[in-house]
Amino acid sequence: MQIIDRISAWELLQKHVQSQQLIRHALAVEAAMGYFARQFGEDEQPWRVIGLCHDIDYEQYPDEHLQHAREILQGAGWPEEYIRAVLSHGWSICTDVKPETRLEKTLFTVDELTGLVSASALVRPSKSILDMKAKSVKKKWNTKAFSAGVDRSIIEKGAQMLGMELNEVITWTITGMGEAADELGLRGNPGE
Repeated sequence: MQIIDRISAWELLQKHVQSQQLIRHALAVEAAMGYFARQFGEDEQPWRVIGLCHDIDYEQYPDEHLQHAREILQGAGWPEEYIRAVLSHGWSICTDVKPETRLEKTLFTVDELTGLVSASALVRPSKSILDMKAKSVKKKWNTKAFSAGVDRSIIEKGAQMLGMELNEVITWTITGMGEAADELGLRGNPGE
């Protein structure tokens, strides 16, 4: 299997995504995917680059999300299993590609969750992910107006598909994103 390196994935992302908000989201998903890969004893590289480029067509085609991803990724020489993983994160939303592998199920789950984790960190007094626990995210879980664009049912479905408790999925996502706190603007002032 061909391995896509992080440098070429980053260059591809920058070619297709200019929005700093979308780039930050890509970095959050990349960080979370890397952490999950380590916990599962998997090779981080594919998990990270797939997480980094999962929304490769979103900025250019927001109303046709993932309808152009295959063409972009094939053009960049990505292997079919990477492309399939990217497409699977839109299952039941904008594609019919069901997540099958652990990598695909993780991407499906953390894509939505990273937004909720980021928002939860930013409303804390410390504005830091580094001193945040899962209970901070769970406190906001049922507040529909908070991060209204985040579909909690997708996160719950993903956790079930992974066979994990929701608290554990949230904790792993927080920890993974914490490793990229500076790039994500989530370092804040831990302990405040």
